[in-house]
Amino acid sequence: MTTLQSFENRQSSEIASVPDRQYGDRAITQAASEPLEKWPNQTDNAYTIHIEHPEYTALCPRSGYPDFGSIVVDYQPNDWVVELKAFKLYINAFRNQRISHEMVTNAIADRLWQELAPVGLRVIGDFTRRGGVKTVITVAKGDNSLFVPYTPNVL
Repeated sequence: MTTLQSFENRQSSEIASVPDRQYGDRAITQAASEPLEKWPNQTDNAYTIHIEHPEYTALCPRSGYPDFGSIVVDYQPNDWVVELKAFKLYINAFRNQRISHEMVTNAIADRLWQELAPVGLRVIGDFTRRGGVKTVITVAKGDNSLFVPYTPNVL
């Protein structure tokens, strides 16, 4: 048996001995396919929730090259507030998908609008430069009067 075969056998047995080895993959798949976990909004005050997820990644639908960026969400809750871990896992679910900047920003906005039914929502996809080109996509729904202007990342 070669050293490589020995290593592969040992690695396979280690993975098999840890049944929950890929719990993160299961959590991400669940977040993509099931309704997002949410909490009741416990106040009638008008306020804004600002969320930034700086580790967005997906695949370019044309080239297959990886795309990176930040997903920024501002919303004024009505009855519901999204649970932050559920939001993070949902965004991570795009990592192996071939999806354009425009479509992913719209998909996130549509899902949050549908599941949270906020007073106002703004989703910004601020994508890392590729080939010298910077892209920022903004989708707005409902009343956006409480949201401060967004300043894109310069990187």
